[in-house]
This record gives sequence, C-alpha cells and structure tokens, in this order.
Amino acid sequence: MSKVRASSSVFSRVYPVTLALGLVFAAPAMAADTPVAIGISGWTGFAPLTLADKAGIFKRHGLDVSMKMIPQKDRHLAIASGDVQCAATTVETYISWNANGVPITQIVQLDKSFGADGLVVRNNIDGIKALKGKTIGVDAPGTSPYFALAWMLDKNGMSLKDVKTTTLSPEAAAQSFIAGSNDAAMTYEPYLSSVRQNPAKGKILATTLDYPMVMDTLGCTPAFLKEHPQAAKALVDSYFDALDMIRQQPDKSNEIMGAAVKSSGKEFAESASYLRWQDREQNRKFFSGEIETFSNEAAKLLLQMKVIRKIPDIKTLYDASYVNQ
Repeated sequence: MSKVRASSSVFSRVYPVTLALGLVFAAPAMAADTPVAIGISGWTGFAPLTLADKAGIFKRHGLDVSMKMIPQKDRHLAIASGDVQCAATTVETYISWNANGVPITQIVQLDKSFGADGLVVRNNIDGIKALKGKTIGVDAPGTSPYFALAWMLDKNGMSLKDVKTTTLSPEAAAQSFIAGSNDAAMTYEPYLSSVRQNPAKGKILATTLDYPMVMDTLGCTPAFLKEHPQAAKALVDSYFDALDMIRQQPDKSNEIMGAAVKSSGKEFAESASYLRWQDREQNRKFFSGEIETFSNEAAKLLLQMKVIRKIPDIKTLYDASYVNQ
C-alpha cells in the first residue's frame, strides 16, 4: 500500500542497477545475465517478494534480484529512468503510471487487502460523512492511500473537495495521528496496527473489509518483458514458491519477512492476517476478468480526481500469460 500503492515529486532514492540475473534452467530457454531491480515499499503485502530474496528462492530460480525500497509516489520515476525494471504496487496505480507516460505491465497478483488498509479517525467521529471539513493525513496523489480515501468518500457521496488533506507517507500519517495531529489518517499495515494498539488516540472507521478496493500486483516494463520473458516467468514462479514456504514454514517465514520492516515474526503475522496473498489459481481467476472490471471502475474515479487526463486501454495494462504457464 503500498502500499498504494503519479506524482511530480523529485525521486529521492535512485540506485544504480549493477546486479544481473543468472538463470540456469534445464529448459532450452534461459534468462541468463539479465539485470533486474524491483521497486517495493514496506507494505506487508509485498513481503513474499522479500522472502523470495532473503530465503534464496530467487537464486534457486537462477535469479539475482536487487530489491529497492522506494516510496510509492516516487516508484514510477525509478521505472521511467530505468533504475528499476519491475515494481510492486496497487492495480489502479498502473492506470495512473501508464496514463502519465510510464508504461508498465502487470504479470502477477500479489495480494488482496482484507482490512489491511484503513481510515483512522478521532473517537468522536462517527461516520465518513462527519469528515466534511476535517483534516486527513494521506499520501500523495497517485498513491494507494490517496485513491483509497477518494474511493471511500465517493461511495458516501463525497469527494476530496469535501475534506482537507495534508501529505504524509502511510507510516508518517499513522505516527502523526497517534501523536495528536490531524482529525484522521489513511494508512496501511504494518502502520495501521499501531493505531489498533492505541485505542485512546482514535479508532479505525473503515477498512478494505468495508470497501474492497486495494489489491497489489507485480509489473515490469514492456521492454523488459519483451527482451527477457523467461526472467519474468522466473519472478512469477519465485513468488508462488515463496507462498509455499509461508505455508510450510510459517514461523521462519514470518521472522524473515518481519525483519524487513523491523518487527517480530509474531507482529508480522498479526499484520499479515489482514490481507490474503494470492496463489496461482487465484491469479488465474483474477486475470480472467476481475482485473478488468475493477480497473474500468477505478479509471473513471481517477479521471474524476484529475489524477489522469485520459483513460488508457485497460487491456494493455496486464499480461496473464505468466500465471497461466
């Protein structure tokens, strides 16, 4: 969410790509010596990618992957500059990036939020309509939290024009809210749990259980997919292998994934309980229709929000072949 997840901000963390993929398969087609870097954030839903990296799963598939922690509002700039070839983000963000001249194609669904993204408010605020005129801490336009807030408001006959927003990252939004700033905040796990643990400071008014609109995918640039299809397939297969490891070795997996966001395995498991990672069969269902239905609705809202000026061809924003192999 990173969640969550097109901004004119200056890219603050750009890294040279020096690592290469060394893929050695028994199959005739190989993805050897292919440089690749993946842009992610600390969003819990991206953690299986971190697990694939730290537990050596990528390497077992012959991959040498460079993981880059990049805020969602800046991730498209890293893609555009060529410093990363792939990125994880929310489905609607691909609409924004492509519409604003940064082509990237979704190849695997990572997760669906089941309460992991939420709107937190002061205890005296009883409903979303009561937020009119209130100040909400939320990430920048083009990010998942910004879109999620707009979605929730829209479903209640409101828009972002009805509230005041102050731009804060998901982590900073939660920390600022707990410190007593702002009337509300839009954030996600693991930061949402910090509010769950401080009920005197406020409450969670709505989550993706109430408004199921946050889902994440991994995408790569069309140029990368065209030049290195076997490397892309290896990335997808590695993700599904990471899910297998989580099922078979939950404690070890949670410790590894938690360490990446400075939390214990137990704390990470609690955070992860509010989302659902998506296996291959769930991916096949998602790419067979769900992604297009959601993207069409999301695109209309993004247009209304003026995050995009034109809706791109939704069918060009994903490639289901990698989950169907």
